[in-house]
Amino acid sequence: MRTLKTGLFVGLQTTWTLGKIIFPITLIVTILGYTPVLGWLAKAVTPFMVLLGLPGEAAIPLVLGNVLNLYAAIGAMLTMDLTVKEVFILAVMLSFSHNLFVESAVATKVGVSLWIVLAVRIGLAVLSGIFINLLWSGGSEKASYGLVSSSGAEEVTGWAAIVYQGMESATLGILQLALIVIPLMIFIQIMKDLRWLDLFSKWMSPFTRLLGIKENTSTTLAAGLVFGLAYGAGAMMQAVREDGVKKKDLYLAFIFLVACHAVIEDTLIFIPLGIPVWPLLLFRLIVAVILTIAVAIVWKRYEKKVVHTDEERKEATL
Repeated sequence: MRTLKTGLFVGLQTTWTLGKIIFPITLIVTILGYTPVLGWLAKAVTPFMVLLGLPGEAAIPLVLGNVLNLYAAIGAMLTMDLTVKEVFILAVMLSFSHNLFVESAVATKVGVSLWIVLAVRIGLAVLSGIFINLLWSGGSEKASYGLVSSSGAEEVTGWAAIVYQGMESATLGILQLALIVIPLMIFIQIMKDLRWLDLFSKWMSPFTRLLGIKENTSTTLAAGLVFGLAYGAGAMMQAVREDGVKKKDLYLAFIFLVACHAVIEDTLIFIPLGIPVWPLLLFRLIVAVILTIAVAIVWKRYEKKVVHTDEERKEATL
């Protein structure tokens, strides 16, 4: 009973902390969706579409995906006449960089710099789009949207109705968060009390060592991979408080997760667009592993250099 109470308390505390970020951002972004702001933003980035091998109109799903979510982006893509290559490029880019305002703000609650999160996510999205455009010569056939209707949502008119919809979306978002975070925190607490978490950490240790991260981040990585960046942040907030996760491991874990999180949902959601999803999943996973290992190596060398410099200064003062 004590385990359930502790897990429930931590889950509610985490939901409250994240909800204070999610609610206002979701409300503001929903309202912006009914103003010309998103259209202006899409028009501003249209000249850069040629570098990505995309038509100018493809700026709209990119903006919607980054400002809102993947569902909004896919809704826009379903109205466009795109090739398989163009849809795949959009899918890869949006997998790395979507729902920027909410997910990036949530990451900062853990202690990760907002600018690092944004730089990694947007940088990976842009570089992957350019990379695929230059190296893939196929995919010129038209994409077939066979499983999803392209009909849009019911039009909302009037500021009162728009604000109401924003508040409704924000509330539902927090409820959805609670439905995942609270059971997750209870499960983590049960694993801790039964010492299953130690066993799980050891089982994950070969993978975490490969990434240059300590074992106590394994729960965070698993939560983020399966449920998403926000839920991974919830697990990390508890790990930082209770397990003494160091700054280096915190950053490395989140660098991995900003590149590869919610791999099940974020991959399956693109199936209706008629693109190969296995390459999408493997591309994200490989990029996340390579990027995290590279950052870990650079960080380790920097630490050695700092230690060496400190030793030289101490010798000089003697």
